[in-house]
Amino acid sequence: MINHVDAEFYKENGYLLVKNVFSPVEVEEMKEAVERIIHKAAKSKFDSNSAWGGDYLPPEELKKLVLKGFHDVHYHEAAFTRAIVHPNMVEILSQLIGPNVQVHHSKMLVKPPERGAAFPMHQDYPYFPHEQHSMLAASIHIDNATLENGCIQVVPGSHKEGTLPHVGSYYLDHREYPISMGTPCEAEAGDVLFFNYLTIHGSDRNESDRPRRNVLVQYRDPSDPPTKNVHVNWGQGLMVCGENPVYKPYLPDQMIN
Repeated sequence: MINHVDAEFYKENGYLLVKNVFSPVEVEEMKEAVERIIHKAAKSKFDSNSAWGGDYLPPEELKKLVLKGFHDVHYHEAAFTRAIVHPNMVEILSQLIGPNVQVHHSKMLVKPPERGAAFPMHQDYPYFPHEQHSMLAASIHIDNATLENGCIQVVPGSHKEGTLPHVGSYYLDHREYPISMGTPCEAEAGDVLFFNYLTIHGSDRNESDRPRRNVLVQYRDPSDPPTKNVHVNWGQGLMVCGENPVYKPYLPDQMIN
């Protein structure tokens, strides 16, 4: 799927867009799975709006926006389990991270038509800091993503700046880091955007009449320990390729009733 030049591009720029990682049939299976999760969540007490708070937009504008976010989607639909360990993903990840690759978590992000909320520019690092910064995100596109419907935008090479101070640990100061500073990563359904968790990224509002659905999977080297015991879940640690050189039990901190 990728070659040495692609791997070097990722190392230098902190991101890499890979075309056609998933077939149209696989995309359709994930699209149907997304809709089932949304339907099940809507009928449960756990459904919520994940739109970002803060001062990047006036409060009256924020109230109009929606961002549906669901964590650990591979617990709910086997289509995502297959996607996470797909041979094409394994081939790419082993070149970007190394021979040993482990899942940290997955989540689904849905920007509905015409009112899908923006993601201010940020690094993923503050949410789950790790010692060696091997963590990367793989954004699996379920729909075509364009500027109009809020594709991800990245700042090439920004991962080299290291960790940056975030407003409330959530996002970078929008006055210093506007979304417009990013390079748009327009993609088609089945494409996957890989980016390091230090790479500055964000996305604008969905102003189109089409949804923008992504499944985001965070991967890491199992030898890269977290520096804080945060964002831990009971299914964390699935090996995608290679081995886990550290043996320890993976147990839940608490159970949700």
